[in-house]
Amino acid sequence: MKRGLSETCSLFFSTLSNPTRLAIVELLRKGPRNVTEISGALRQDQTMISHNLRPLVRCGFVFVERRWKERVYSLNSETMDTLFNLIASHAEKYCPRKMRCLEGK
Repeated sequence: MKRGLSETCSLFFSTLSNPTRLAIVELLRKGPRNVTEISGALRQDQTMISHNLRPLVRCGFVFVERRWKERVYSLNSETMDTLFNLIASHAEKYCPRKMRCLEGK
């Protein structure tokens, strides 16, 4: 069954709304990493990192490549760079007071 746009958007943004997942995405903007490197850089348990990588891979935000015995994760730059540019452009245009519109009050 085909999903409606609102359901797709909800799944899309709920996947990215997790702080650990956003930290992983931000780290992968600098280049591919394995789970050990990601967990070390973010100072989080490998199990937690693996748990948060699954939805990122499932949604296509992150790619995984098997290299011998390890899995190397890289950012889907085609999608994520476009998204980051859109968010930065929106924030610059509509949140002129140093992101105060994003503070919630």
